[in-house]
Amino acid sequence: MLYQLRISTRKAQELIDITDKVAEFVSKSGVKEGLCQVFIRHATAAIVINENWDPGLKEDVVACLAKLIPAGIWEHDKVDGNGDAHLKAALLGPGELVPVVKGSLALGRWQGIGLVELDGPRQREIVVQV
Repeated sequence: MLYQLRISTRKAQELIDITDKVAEFVSKSGVKEGLCQVFIRHATAAIVINENWDPGLKEDVVACLAKLIPAGIWEHDKVDGNGDAHLKAALLGPGELVPVVKGSLALGRWQGIGLVELDGPRQREIVVQV
């Protein structure tokens, strides 16, 4: 089953928990055992799996990426000023694959699926295939 998820981001850089929306698609699909692929169709955003319990971690991810890959020093900035967003997205990756067991996402106790906005705010499209 193929599903589309549209998310309007609100900040230039942020991490948004999309676990519940993806879990709804898995439930709706009726798949009991299999895989769930979550893929973002953009070059300046990413999908990650990490802790979703502590809201401070969302801020930590954004702050860490800013320290690792600062803005304004990249060759691509001459084109449209978002070279850092492209590099961060390349580092994190556009998708994640999660097992489906007994009709549910087989995430660990503290794990969640996150959309990492790196060049917002924007309208983002995520493809979920179960």
